[in-house]
Formats: sequence, structure tokens, C-alpha cells
Amino acid sequence: METRFDLFSNELATRFAKRFANAGMVVHQSPLPKATQELVSLRASQINGCGWCIDMHTKEAAAGGESQVRLHLVAAWRESTVFTEAERAALALAEEGSRLADAHQGVSDETWAEVRRHYDDDQIAALVCLVALINAANRLAVIVHQRGGSYQPGMFAAALG
Repeated sequence: METRFDLFSNELATRFAKRFANAGMVVHQSPLPKATQELVSLRASQINGCGWCIDMHTKEAAAGGESQVRLHLVAAWRESTVFTEAERAALALAEEGSRLADAHQGVSDETWAEVRRHYDDDQIAALVCLVALINAANRLAVIVHQRGGSYQPGMFAAALG
């Protein structure tokens, strides 16, 4: 499978990507813990089968100090002991918010209550925006077959600089 279209070399796509990245910076600079941001982005990307984003968020998380054990267990977070209750709530929100077509109710009341229990309003705003943004990023990359494997930490930020 070859990349269909290089979003990084098209002027219109690059202009869009810069604005998209600026929206992402609002989340990145929010009080939502960076580790949670990467774990949520990684889990949504796994669900959506986005190799590019899995590659990016795994490497960015590792560069930020995330352990290999936790990164390896994100896909099976329910069956592991290495995530906090707050992270588990965020991962549940990421899953339910990414699998809208699979669940008629979208995000369950139980998951929402857990998110409310562990995060303040600014963190919740960041978390909801992050789930929306990573799902959009996954769709962009999957549509054009942007493949994973070549990403280096900091590469995305440098490309938009």
C-alpha cells in the first residue's frame, strides 16, 4: 500500500495542517496531563487503524518518558494494572468517543461520570477536544494511506514550524 497523496507537500493541505496543529496546541498546553494526552491519542489511533498516528504517539510518549510496559498495554488497558483510575476513565472516553457507530449511545453515562470524577472542567474540555482532533487526524492519514514507521519525535512540530 503506497501513500496516495502527500498532505505535507500540498499548499492547501499544509495551510490546513498548520491550523489543525494550532488547535492541537490548545490541548497540548492545557492542564490535561501530557501522558494522558498521548495515551488517549494512541488508543484512538489503534481503534482507527492509523499506522502514522500510532507511530507518532508511541514515539512521542516514549520521548516524553512513558514506559514501554504502559505503551504496550494501551490496547488492553482494561486487562492491565498499570493505568490510574483517571487514565482509565480517559481511555474509556477515547474508545467510546471513537466508536460512535458501534454504540448507539455514544459515550455512556457511566464513562462520563468517571471522567467528571477525575478531571476538572478545563481538563474535560481538553479531553473532549483531543478525542475529536485525534479522530480527525486518523481519518486524514488513513484516507491517504499515510503509513507509520518513519516518524521521529518532534517531526510533526518541526514540519509545521
